[in-house]
Amino acid sequence: MRRWWQRSLAGRFVALILLALLVGQGIAFLISSVQREAAIRQTVQADFINRSTALSKVLGTVPREVRQTVLIASSTGYARFWLSDEASTRDPQVWFGMARSYLDQSVQELIRTQTQADRSISPAAIPTGAAPPADVTAWQTFTADSGLASARFVYFSGHEGMGIVGQLDDGTWLNAAYHKPTPVSLWSSQSLLSVGITAAVLCLIGVLVARQIARPLQQLTASAEALGRGESAPLEPPSGPDDVRQLYESFNRMQLRLHRFIVDRTRMLAAIGHDLRTPLTTLRLRAEFIPDAELQARILDTVAEMQAITEATLSFAKHEGAEEETRVVDITALLGSLCDDLAELGLAVEFLESERIDYRCRPNSLRRAIRNLIENAVRYGGSATVRLQELPGSLDIAIQDPGPGIPPEEMERVFEPFYRLEHSRSRDTGGVGLGLSIARAVARQHGGDVTLASLNPGLQAVVSLPHG
Repeated sequence: MRRWWQRSLAGRFVALILLALLVGQGIAFLISSVQREAAIRQTVQADFINRSTALSKVLGTVPREVRQTVLIASSTGYARFWLSDEASTRDPQVWFGMARSYLDQSVQELIRTQTQADRSISPAAIPTGAAPPADVTAWQTFTADSGLASARFVYFSGHEGMGIVGQLDDGTWLNAAYHKPTPVSLWSSQSLLSVGITAAVLCLIGVLVARQIARPLQQLTASAEALGRGESAPLEPPSGPDDVRQLYESFNRMQLRLHRFIVDRTRMLAAIGHDLRTPLTTLRLRAEFIPDAELQARILDTVAEMQAITEATLSFAKHEGAEEETRVVDITALLGSLCDDLAELGLAVEFLESERIDYRCRPNSLRRAIRNLIENAVRYGGSATVRLQELPGSLDIAIQDPGPGIPPEEMERVFEPFYRLEHSRSRDTGGVGLGLSIARAVARQHGGDVTLASLNPGLQAVVSLPHG
């Protein structure tokens, strides 16, 4: 079963627009999120460095006993400050373990421990579980113009964390650490709302454009179907794009050429059949003067067969040249009346009744084609059963007979004009070989076909017509 976006031009337009929108917005959001993450990280680092610089200056002006209070008051949700000696700042990994212990505590916990005069943590007091990650860098120095020339810094957690150590005037070391992950969120509520509104607008535009493009194609499809049923369906070129207008004009030219071809062929067949009548009449008259009775009978039989072929050719040409209008008929009633008429003529025909089915066709042509198939079935099988079946996309008319059937290699050849399985050419054992040709020609003029199938025993001829 085909997916929804493959069933129509509008569906494909919408699918392509949505795909382009998702890919484009995804790339744009990815780029913007990376830039946003870098900008946030730079802002946080700049704020942290400025706070650390200002704190180092403040600590140099306040008494030693209030430094702990100043350090705790300067802490934020992601930054911690403490004092230590130089030994705890030499190894960056050891220092990170100390920073980890402070960052793991909340500000409230730091306030509760403020009773300690000068909180410091020795390397031996570092928790075993605070093992530093592998991406802790080595100590680096600031540039000379940064105002922190005497301080050092280190990055950790993929630049999502930073540590700064700097010596105060009294010889103690100020430690500053922050850790603030910047999660990448491509699809926030605002971005989803924006994408949803954009997608809805683009889908609406895509459907309108697709319908505008598909409307001429639907008209062309309807005209092509009418042409397949033998109708004349000229198209008026639309006032749209040149591509569609040229397509309409090409279709009209093709339709005109096809009609001319059919008319020329019909006229040729009619001319040939008409011109043969005169020499055949002359041959018949001259055969009457042949003294040999046996030879005379053979010649007259040959002339009669040639005349029958000529009359059949004229009838075929007349049928091809007839411009019968298509109209909607009850095809069930058409088949039922045809079978009743043939039954009144003494043919063993049975029609299996079915529900009413309305069908647009050329009823006289279709009636003639079905009649040829029924007469063939009765002639070679003794009886015929006619069945009408409505299938998805087609309407099948099946004619079955219990006769000897047709060899598989002859199934297609019997549709050739004047081809007969019975090669004696006797009028008592068959016609002239145009019945199946006419039936297939009529079916194909309606956009369908005639096929044969062996029933073992018996034969089934099926007229398949497009429907639905």
